[in-house]
Amino acid sequence: MVQLQEQPTQDQRIIQPDRTWEQFALIRQGFANSPGVQLSYYDGILEILMPGREHERVSAVIALLLSLFFIENEIEFEPTGSMDQEKTGEAFVQADQSYCFGGSHAIPDLSIEVVFTSGGINKLVHYPILGVPEVWFWENETLRLYHLRKDGYQPIRQSELPVLVKLDIELLTRCIILGQTSRLEAVKAFQQGVQSIGE
Repeated sequence: MVQLQEQPTQDQRIIQPDRTWEQFALIRQGFANSPGVQLSYYDGILEILMPGREHERVSAVIALLLSLFFIENEIEFEPTGSMDQEKTGEAFVQADQSYCFGGSHAIPDLSIEVVFTSGGINKLVHYPILGVPEVWFWENETLRLYHLRKDGYQPIRQSELPVLVKLDIELLTRCIILGQTSRLEAVKAFQQGVQSIGE
């Protein structure tokens, strides 16, 4: 009889410095059939992340609430999840969630990273090379938003992506926190808030 192992509660992380792009490519190939493992590479540093259950739950709640916002506002979107975002020889990242708006793109319009444990590398440094217009980080029950400008990413309070200018970040944050205990209550509260803004 096969015994199923429970997913760890906490993230598991391995950081390997001084890796060439060629070494990274081989390691990436080795993890090709390992769902749930996220890789990132920049400036010779490789990070292998195995998200824990709490990490995955928060990521799923964010995706659920954003999908609801897109539907309520009739926004056409493509959820690209943790798709590979790559500039060959320089940078590679797999976000927790990502989205394209107005059609499919090789690089998404929005990438979202869930930072659940300390000790990881600063993933924001990957993104200017990739050219992702906006990157959000969920950490310590707070959403931090960054928009790409000519001189790099600048912190912002409200999304500057045209399709997201009506998104209430404070409402979204409250409902992500609520969603860690009750997905149903989070969805109901978020939907009510989104509908009241549209009235």
